[in-house]
Amino acid sequence: MSAPTSHLRLEKDGPVARLLIDRADKRNAFNMAMWEAFPPLLADAVADPAIRVLELRSATPDSAFCAGADIKELLANKDNASWRAANQAEINRVQLELTRANLPTIAFIEGDCVGGGCGLAMACDMRVATPTARLGITPAKLGLVYPLHDVKLLVDLVGPGQAKRMLYTGELLDAEEAHRIGLVEFIAEDSGFLIEQLLAASSYSARHSKRFIRRVLDGQSEDDADTLGIFGAAFTREDFAEGTAAFVEKRKPRFR
Repeated sequence: MSAPTSHLRLEKDGPVARLLIDRADKRNAFNMAMWEAFPPLLADAVADPAIRVLELRSATPDSAFCAGADIKELLANKDNASWRAANQAEINRVQLELTRANLPTIAFIEGDCVGGGCGLAMACDMRVATPTARLGITPAKLGLVYPLHDVKLLVDLVGPGQAKRMLYTGELLDAEEAHRIGLVEFIAEDSGFLIEQLLAASSYSARHSKRFIRRVLDGQSEDDADTLGIFGAAFTREDFAEGTAAFVEKRKPRFR
């Protein structure tokens, strides 16, 4: 059972779900209760057949996306080994489940996106940053070490050289620099354009493409019976019928 918290909530708007971080007075820093509350909200969005896109963002416009972990809580529990282990387990669970969520995911980044907040953004499929956003991974400034799973997410996005730069120095990158090195895909004032593009395409294709990309990132380079089966089955589905009909009729497809 997750701890109750008012600092995270899920809102649904037709085919779009938004997981909102609502702790602006603490720059949306995550405490233990928030890490615990995250997986059930994520599971709710993934399980809803009406939802085709999930966006992670701040509930407060023009505030920080997420300043990372709640440092005061960490300091209060620094000598409590069982709490530290439980906290790390919750963080790892969130990152793993968000990375592998069976749904296209977007992080819309306003303001600072730091440490664990940057981890959350990297666990999403794509990142849209506003021009004033700043991104960084700062354990080196605290004498800490970033989790291996999240280091892999970083290396997958920016390569080992830029990952070392960010992890060794803890510097904050502005949106332009983050975009240049591949940490964010878009710089824009709003994410609506990307959501529209995702909704216009086949959700079935996107979900399986996500699974295939994850397999590649995890080391698979050859098809197996499962991937070949998914490829073949797509020709028998409604999305293929609709997509090809739209192509022949020279209209936009209307995927369910």
